[in-house]
Amino acid sequence: MAEPTVAEILAETLQVIGVRRVYGVVGDSLNAITEALRRRPDMDWIHVRHEESAAFAAGADSQLTGQIAVCAGSCGPGNLHLINGLYDAQRSRTPMLAIAAHIPTAEIGSNYFQETRPEALFRECSVYCETVSDPDQMPRTLNTAIRAAIGHQGVAVVVIPGDVAMKTVPSPVVSTKTALCPEPPVTSPSEESLNALTALLEAAGKVTLMCGRGCRGAHDEVVALAEHLKAPIVHALGGKEWIEYDNPYDVGMTGLIGFSSGYYAMESCDMLLMLGTDFPYRQFFPEEAKIAQVDLRPENLGRRTRIDLGVVGDVSATISALLPRLKAKQDTAHLDTCRQHYLKARKGLDDLADGKAGRPPIHPQHVARLISEHASDDAVFACDVGTPTIWAARYLKMNGRRRLLGSFAHGSMANALPQAIGAQVSAPERQVVSMSGDGGFAMLMGDFLTLVQHRLPVKIVVFNNGTLGFVEMEMKAAGLLESGVALDNPDFAAMARACGVYARRVEDPGKLDEAVRDVLNHPGPALLDAVVNRQELSMPPKVSIEQVKGFSLYMLRAVMSGRGDSVLEMARTNLFR
Repeated sequence: MAEPTVAEILAETLQVIGVRRVYGVVGDSLNAITEALRRRPDMDWIHVRHEESAAFAAGADSQLTGQIAVCAGSCGPGNLHLINGLYDAQRSRTPMLAIAAHIPTAEIGSNYFQETRPEALFRECSVYCETVSDPDQMPRTLNTAIRAAIGHQGVAVVVIPGDVAMKTVPSPVVSTKTALCPEPPVTSPSEESLNALTALLEAAGKVTLMCGRGCRGAHDEVVALAEHLKAPIVHALGGKEWIEYDNPYDVGMTGLIGFSSGYYAMESCDMLLMLGTDFPYRQFFPEEAKIAQVDLRPENLGRRTRIDLGVVGDVSATISALLPRLKAKQDTAHLDTCRQHYLKARKGLDDLADGKAGRPPIHPQHVARLISEHASDDAVFACDVGTPTIWAARYLKMNGRRRLLGSFAHGSMANALPQAIGAQVSAPERQVVSMSGDGGFAMLMGDFLTLVQHRLPVKIVVFNNGTLGFVEMEMKAAGLLESGVALDNPDFAAMARACGVYARRVEDPGKLDEAVRDVLNHPGPALLDAVVNRQELSMPPKVSIEQVKGFSLYMLRAVMSGRGDSVLEMARTNLFR
């Protein structure tokens, strides 16, 4: 029997650990690898139009399935395009393997055509990055990369020169799945930490819980703790899909895109308990309250705000060990006040999510509300960074089965469409909706063709406001006239139809409900071009004096520079509905 090549060992190992698809763009340095994958009938090459899309799609695949996902790029510019999606996966702690093909071994260091230094490039955005320079390194290097990606929940990069991929491996031994895919440990805090946390909570009068993505799988435990402490629950964006639903203690989000009620619940407490969150905005933390933080990663403790106690532990395991030690609180005054604040804030937001027939422009809140109402109960949503994330955070209703994907830690534009591709490929039976900004959609619009080529029934809703909306708001808040943010957009629906995709364009609020239903119910890929209000304001829950001054200065500058019509339009669309 002929000895297998490095590429064949790679394909076989991926098959052993359950990988069934690789996202990428082909290239000559990848030829041996793509051929090895092609010869395995249960392995698919998901051909995208840009390697950045491949990395984002693989990341979404992993986040949705909970399994390691794989992307690949050819030498030089090919694998270099992966880097933005790899950064996103690394920062969101998503297990992923990236195959970076390299130039011929003999040419390394000679400034050869398309030469880069992959190890140097990818070291910053990976938990493991090594080059296979000799066939004897396979499969050991690959095995180490897989274990590192799964064990550390991050990106592992294996660099393989094209000529090495074609060489045979002497006496190869392919490991089993159980040897390559270690089960993650459950980390419980020490007795000393539990005792200290118990003492802090017992001494506190008004406790608020702040929950992030680390609360995944701990919904019932968090709600039980809130009941025990009579504590309102604030969630960071990463915690929305895990904590918001079936939660009588929910008081919304805080942060730049949050609710006033979430900010109030944290500002008014005398103890804040952070559970599985690395919430980055320091200005939204309380200054006087005691703060305890529970996280699996010690480096996260106290990184964003000063803390009185740091506890290393899994959220679910920590709460399970903590509850029997606590006396149930009876005073509900803090909880009741925060809940009333939330109901008022929620009503104010819901009142904005409407429109009247024949009275454009469409409010983006209205679009998001209708998407939430008409999407399936197990829909997967992917939202672009910027204002689509705001509307998704405020108006999508989670239920424990729906998923929400985004570039929430890395903050990259153009993430939603490729994430929707990965989600649909990995879960073909589920409805997948991309809430795309017009700027983000245009940035990687080439991969709209991937939906057609792979017949993926992704539904794309483009929030078409003709601007980089979030950046424009930041400029105004700083007192600057908007510059470089305007987008001269095409008719996205006409463009989609030219590509063979069903599409609708809507400008009248009275036609929006029917258009959303129509697009979401279409059996194949579909696009809704929703022309929404450019001047829509999305105020954060805490507005600083500097922002007030900056916005006032913006309005003065706008009027004096002849842009008074934009100030009037802003007032008309936000104050007189």
